Amino acid sequence: MSGVAANHRLGLFKRALVVWLVLIAVEFIHGVLRAIFLVPVVGDFKARQIGVFSGSVFILVVTFLFIRWLDAPDTRALLHVGVLWLFLTLTFEFTFGHFVFGRPWEDLASDYDLRHGGLLAFGMAVLMLSPVIAARLRGR
Repeated sequence: MSGVAANHRLGLFKRALVVWLVLIAVEFIHGVLRAIFLVPVVGDFKARQIGVFSGSVFILVVTFLFIRWLDAPDTRALLHVGVLWLFLTLTFEFTFGHFVFGRPWEDLASDYDLRHGGLLAFGMAVLMLSPVIAARLRGR
């Protein structure tokens, strides 16, 4: 790999981390607002199910806004960014959820169990594919 290509990849990685921090901040605020306004109306589990869809929209909007700035050279690089975001988010979700909020591991995992109504796997798929989707929407 040439020095220019290596520098571009490092720059892409740094920009991807910045956008991921924005995504996490947006999703954190989304979660707080969901807990304040939606949980009292429909309950915690149903609110988390609804939150997957509204959170997916927020993810797509943020990614759409930042996709040109990411400056990924091709679809493969966009997929790498999505996989990085997925890995970082799952690590954050489970670590923060368990050690900061004290949620049991089983409770965290239940959000991903489609057989019992957990829809977060769908949200994670949207997250992973959002760079490709946003680039396509932007005409790249």
